[in-house]
Amino acid sequence: MKRIFDPIHHFIELSDVEAHLLDAPELQRLRRLRQLGLAYLAYPSAEHSRFSHALGALAMGSRVFDALQQHSGQYFAGADDIAYQRRLLRASLLLHDIGHGPFSHACEAVLGIKHEERTEAILQRPQMRARLADLEVREGDVIDLILGSRTAGYPVLAEMVSGPNLDADRMDYLLRDSYFTGVANGRYDSEQLIGSLRVFENSGKFSLGVDGRGVVALESFVLARYMMFATVYFHHTTRMFERILQTALREIWNDPRALDDIGAFLEWDDFRVFEAVRTHDSDACRALRERLRPFALAAEFNAESDLVDYERCERVLRDRFGDYVWADAQEQMLHRLPLQGDTRKPTILVATSSGIVDARQASDLIAKLSGKAFWRKLFVERRFVDAREARLVCREIIRPKESLCASASA
Repeated sequence: MKRIFDPIHHFIELSDVEAHLLDAPELQRLRRLRQLGLAYLAYPSAEHSRFSHALGALAMGSRVFDALQQHSGQYFAGADDIAYQRRLLRASLLLHDIGHGPFSHACEAVLGIKHEERTEAILQRPQMRARLADLEVREGDVIDLILGSRTAGYPVLAEMVSGPNLDADRMDYLLRDSYFTGVANGRYDSEQLIGSLRVFENSGKFSLGVDGRGVVALESFVLARYMMFATVYFHHTTRMFERILQTALREIWNDPRALDDIGAFLEWDDFRVFEAVRTHDSDACRALRERLRPFALAAEFNAESDLVDYERCERVLRDRFGDYVWADAQEQMLHRLPLQGDTRKPTILVATSSGIVDARQASDLIAKLSGKAFWRKLFVERRFVDAREARLVCREIIRPKESLCASASA
């Protein structure tokens, strides 16, 4: 048994065979990939890795599994089934991020291949197949869980690995990212949430749900996700440097197809990218090396109702400053519907005194948070645009709304 200390989950224990899987070069590479990419340029302590997150997801998933075994034993066929599902879940959570490239989504935007596709290719390498065989889990089952296959033989485990709402991946990264950024917004009542998880049968299929006593914990979980997107994941400094990084990566990888080969892809990590940035002479690489900020934030909009003001500001800025304006629009499903938008299907099942209902019926807060949240920002290039002038332009456009509020207050 191997014991690893973690600041979030304290001691995490692995069997000898799991430790052997952890030693695989493909997994050790995750030590050299930051979990939050360039967020450390806004939050200096956000230096934690995808390796520590993989261990954390394993720890969180194991706690969820043990709670389900205690409260929803009817889901399992027997001792052998319990043992296999637990091994499968833990292996899948350890491996769920191995397809990520340097700086994750910035890398995907340049190379054009999603990390899920890379994950499948990595798991099919002979050395990875051998280590999974040592764990006595089927490679196809692992792939199904990580990719969230609709035909996965273990649908509850698929929800726990890559589900839309209650996955162990999210349960860990919210706590971990909150801890390492110093932002308290990612904390939620994990003990109550895990203790309230249940397996329900819905339309002949098993799915993960929550006991009614855990609704408040579920609300805290959904709110934590919203807060972390607003505060950390879509922070304007992070978004600015991700754009700069994409420019630098296109300069470094002038032939992105050369990294289609999985072996060539795995040779790259954050460290190697920054070594290339260190020696490459370009404005983008210099900005990353020296934390130069070529863009200035002119205005940001965080409500769907702000769309008209956002579009007006962008139009006026472009008329005045041309191509020196950059519009960044992000949106995120905070509480996802199954199959990405089928409103006839439940989000999360909740057991209440009146029966099993959708979470949106059990909680007004979750009902209001279901759907998309929007974050829109307008930047200008400092070399060519006076940032104060750009901000004033936007302020003049937005001012009628502010004046109306001021009148109401008076």
